[in-house]
Amino acid sequence: MAKKEKKEEKRKIHFKRNFKEYFSIVALHKWTFIALILSVIITESLFIADKFLYKWLIDDAEGFVANVITQSAFLTTATLILAFYLGIVIARSFGNWFNGHILAILKPKMMMDLKEKYFSHIMTLSHKFHSEHKTGSLISRLNRGTSAIEGMTDIFAFQAGPLIVQLIMVFISIAIFTIKPAIALVLITLAFVFYSVYWQNKQKKTQVAFNESKDRESGYIADVLTNIESVKYFGEEMRIDKKYQKLSDKTRKLLSKYWDYFSIMGLGQFLIIGLGLVALIYFPLMEFINGTMSLGTVVFIYSLYGNVAGNLFRFVWGIRTFYRSMGDMEDLFQYKEYENEIKDKPNAKKLNIQKGSIELDNVTFGYEKKKKILKNFSLDIKPNEKVALVGHSGSGKTTIVKLLNRLYDVNKGSIKIDGNDLRDVKQQSLRSETGIVPQEAILFDDTIYNNIKFSKPNATRKEVLKAIKFAQLDKIIAGFPKKENTIVGERGVKLSGGEKQRVSIARAILADRKVLILDEATSALDSRTENEIQKALQKLLKGRTSIIIAHRLSTIMNADRIIVMKKGRIVEEGNHNELIKKGGEYSSLWDLQKGGYLSE
Repeated sequence: MAKKEKKEEKRKIHFKRNFKEYFSIVALHKWTFIALILSVIITESLFIADKFLYKWLIDDAEGFVANVITQSAFLTTATLILAFYLGIVIARSFGNWFNGHILAILKPKMMMDLKEKYFSHIMTLSHKFHSEHKTGSLISRLNRGTSAIEGMTDIFAFQAGPLIVQLIMVFISIAIFTIKPAIALVLITLAFVFYSVYWQNKQKKTQVAFNESKDRESGYIADVLTNIESVKYFGEEMRIDKKYQKLSDKTRKLLSKYWDYFSIMGLGQFLIIGLGLVALIYFPLMEFINGTMSLGTVVFIYSLYGNVAGNLFRFVWGIRTFYRSMGDMEDLFQYKEYENEIKDKPNAKKLNIQKGSIELDNVTFGYEKKKKILKNFSLDIKPNEKVALVGHSGSGKTTIVKLLNRLYDVNKGSIKIDGNDLRDVKQQSLRSETGIVPQEAILFDDTIYNNIKFSKPNATRKEVLKAIKFAQLDKIIAGFPKKENTIVGERGVKLSGGEKQRVSIARAILADRKVLILDEATSALDSRTENEIQKALQKLLKGRTSIIIAHRLSTIMNADRIIVMKKGRIVEEGNHNELIKKGGEYSSLWDLQKGGYLSE
C-alpha cells in the first residue's frame, strides 16, 4: 500500500494539457470571455485614476497653503476633483457589477460544458474501465474538475488579471515622475511572485496526494453506502467505521500538511512587502527633501504601492487557486487519455437483426492474457431456438453474454449474428437489437413506469401498460397508492425481488428484441414467485432466439438445447431427456441437484 501511495504522490500535473483543455472550454464562449477581460482592464484602470486625483488635490492644497493658489481657484479645483472622483466611483461600481454579471453568465456555462463533455466521455468508456474505477471516485473527480473551471476563471477576473493590469499601469504612472521607485516596485513584485510560486510548487505534490486520498475516501463511502444492508446484516458497523477513520485521518494529515505550506509562505511574503514599503518610501522621500518631488507625488507613489500590495496578496490566493485547480483538473482530465478499447470500425454498419441466428466460431478469450476463459469455443444457435448454458461458476457462461454484447472483443475467432461479425457493426446498434433479463434487476430511482419505458423511450403509454400486464405486474401495482407511478428507490430497494424481476421482464417485453438473454433471471426468487415468472418468461421467449443461463436446472428443462460447459469448453449438448439418458455430466449434475441449484 505504501509503495502505491508513493507512486501516486509522484504523479505529475500536465500543465500544458490542462491549459489546452481549459481554453477549449473558454473557446466555446470566447466573446463573453473577451468582454470580461476588457471590463477587468477598464475597471482596474479606474483604481489608478483616483490616485492621480489625490496627487492633484494635495499639490494644489500645498500651493494654497503657500499662497501660490488663491482660495477661489483651489475651491474650483477641489470641486472639479470631487466631480471627477464621483464619476470614477460610479464607473467603478458599474464596472464591478458588470464583471460579476459576466461571470454569473460565463462560469455556469463553462462548468456545464465541462460536466457534459466528461460525463459523456466517461459514459462511452468500456465496461473494463467502469469495472476498475469506483463510482464514488468518478463522481468526486467530476465535481472537483467542474469547480476547478470556476477557480481558473476567477483567477483571470479577480487575481492574476487585476495584478497584471495594475502593475503595468502603476509602473508607467510612477516612471513618469521618477524611475527608481518604479524599478523597485518591479523588483519587489518579482521577488514576491517568485517566492510564492516556489512554495506553491513545493506543496503541489501534497495537493495531488490529498486528492488521491480524498478520492479513496469518497469511493469507500460510496461502496459502503451501496452495500449498507450487508454491513448491517453482519453487524460490521464498528469495523467499517474504524477503517473509514483511518482513511479520513490520512486525508486530514495531508490537508494539514498542505495548509502548513501557506503559513511558511506567508512569513516570507510579509517580509518582502515590508521591505518593499521601506524602499518605496525612501526614494520618493529623498527626492522630496531635495526639492525635486512634490508632496502629492510622494503620496501618489505610496498609495499606488498600497494598491499593488493588496493585489499581490490576492494574487497569492490566485496562485493557491491555480495549483489546486490544476490538481483537480489533472484528476479529471486524465480520463481523456482513456479510450474505449472496443471501437467501431470507420465503415461499421448498423445491425438490424431479422432472423436471430448466432454463431460463435472458434472463440478464444480471456480477461487476462495468460488466463483464457474460452478456448476454441464454437456454438451455432438457430433462429428462434432456446439454448440453455449450464456449468459451474467460471465455466464461461457469463463471459459469452458479455462477448455477445461486445463489452469485450474476442482474442481469436469470431461471433456473428445473422452472419454479421460483431466487430463490423456499430456497438450501440448491436445492444439496441438484443435484450437481457439479468439475475438482479438494477433499477433507477424513478417510477415503475419510467423504469420500464427506459428500454423504449418513444413507447406509448398503451405499450408500457401492455408490457406491465404481460409481466403480470398489473395485479401487484394495483395495490400501490400511486400504481405505476410508484418510486422504486435507489436500485429498486422499495420493491421485493419478485417485483423487481417483473419490472425487468416488462422492460424486456417492451424492448421487443429478436435476441434475448436470460441471465439467472429467477434464481434469487422463491419457488412460487419463480413459477409465476417462468410462465411470463415462456410467453416472452416465443418467436425469439434466446440464451438462458441457469444454475437451477429445473428452469431449463423446456429448452430446445442444453449446452453443458466446463472450463470454457462444451462437454455435452442436447435436450433435457437426451442428456439424462446419456448418464454423463448433465445427468450427474441433475442427480446432485435434484431439481434445485447447481452446486458451486
